Amino acid sequence: MTHKVVERPPEEPLQEASPQEAPPESEDVWLDELTPRQIVGELDKYIVGQDDAKKAVAIALRNRWRRQRVEDEMRAEISPNNLILIGPTGVGKTEIARRLARLAGAPFLKVEASKFTEVGYVGRDVESIVRDLVDISINLVRADREYDVQEVAEERVEERLLDLLLPATNPEPAAPDGAPQSKQIFVAGPEGVEREDEALPERRQRTREKLRKLLVDGKLEDRQVEIEVTQSPSIEGMMIPMGGGEGMDHNFTEMLQDMLPKKKKRRTVSVAEARRILLQDELDKLVDMDEVVNEALYRAEEMGIVFIDEIDKVAGERSGAGPDVSREGVQRDLLPIVEGSTVTTKYGLVRTDHILFIAAGAFHVSKPSDLIPELQGRFPIRVELKSLGREDFIRILKEPKNALLVQYRALIETEGASIEFTDDGIEEIATIAMGLNERMENIGARRLQTVMTTLLENVMFDLPETALGRIHVDRDFVRDRLKKVAEDEDLSRFIL
Repeated sequence: MTHKVVERPPEEPLQEASPQEAPPESEDVWLDELTPRQIVGELDKYIVGQDDAKKAVAIALRNRWRRQRVEDEMRAEISPNNLILIGPTGVGKTEIARRLARLAGAPFLKVEASKFTEVGYVGRDVESIVRDLVDISINLVRADREYDVQEVAEERVEERLLDLLLPATNPEPAAPDGAPQSKQIFVAGPEGVEREDEALPERRQRTREKLRKLLVDGKLEDRQVEIEVTQSPSIEGMMIPMGGGEGMDHNFTEMLQDMLPKKKKRRTVSVAEARRILLQDELDKLVDMDEVVNEALYRAEEMGIVFIDEIDKVAGERSGAGPDVSREGVQRDLLPIVEGSTVTTKYGLVRTDHILFIAAGAFHVSKPSDLIPELQGRFPIRVELKSLGREDFIRILKEPKNALLVQYRALIETEGASIEFTDDGIEEIATIAMGLNERMENIGARRLQTVMTTLLENVMFDLPETALGRIHVDRDFVRDRLKKVAEDEDLSRFIL
């Protein structure tokens, strides 16, 4: 199966695409054309260093494509290359998994292992991972389908808006069988009531075309029209049974709303608002949800990627008492999901045998061998990510696509000003960030965000009221703004 790479904004893989907007265009890259080396090249655009981790995930992604091309009997036997990324916070573990999912156009879900509790305790159960992944897959496929029928839906909406702007006149009663069809039109003029020779449909059509031109030109956006909308019934205050069947807590509210009768209400809205409501209505009619569900379940099972962060928080020395029992319980519950099982979702049964699981953790206190042996065996590939140094920080500030400096330039340009970062200024920012990580908690590249925010705090505050023009950030500028804060140990702990 061929999948086109679509570069989405950071929120898009987790959120449903807006039906009014086309997916952002990107370079025409096809996943089956990307070799592992090219996948690493794509990741290099956003992530500095960590070559070993990039190489491992590139092989894992390419193996998914390879698996689709072996014979059916062998395909079922090939397991995904689940990985554990080991390294301190802020070195790029989450970013690697997130960029990989966007590159593949695959359903991607990030969860934190510490949010789950073992069966029998109040909290989220691990099967909600699969249900959430399926929901994301549904949103992705639906957005693709809506994009395909966008033009047809817009044409239909235009016709419906014209019907609202030029309502149909009351039809004349039908003539008896055999009687001649006669239609006379009388209009009031300066000389009294006169007969109109021109047929009404022709006049109506000309008026409709004039309205169409005004509608296309955007001159009727503020005109008010009356439309009929469907409202879902509110279930607030209704008695909800406690407990219930498998997955009942996740699906019960939506299921109950589907069972209750829908209410229709007439609303007076602007043409712009009516277009948005009618467009969604037409997209709902054009998109076959049965096909969407089938495709989404396939994508979730065969292409889904689950990133389990903080896996080290549920690891620990095994003992018979204390909180370790609960942590081991989470591991035991994760085990069947990772090794392959069937999970019930509101869209149907989903097999997890070929979902790619990428786990990550700092493993400061515990180590991967503290996981239960069965779970260790389900993550056969382990990659250690290196801590970032000063040179890495300089590259992170300058090299990645949409790097931190590029983001601040774009933000400042919205106010009509510009900012220039000199090489020695960038080096000083990296040096201060590195020094803070060494003296305090090492939070990796995230320290750069903290330093940059403090460095440009006064600039960003004064920018709207002052005509700053061009801002020059060199070593002296950085030292002047940050030296006092960075050198004051107590102050830096609170601010930086």
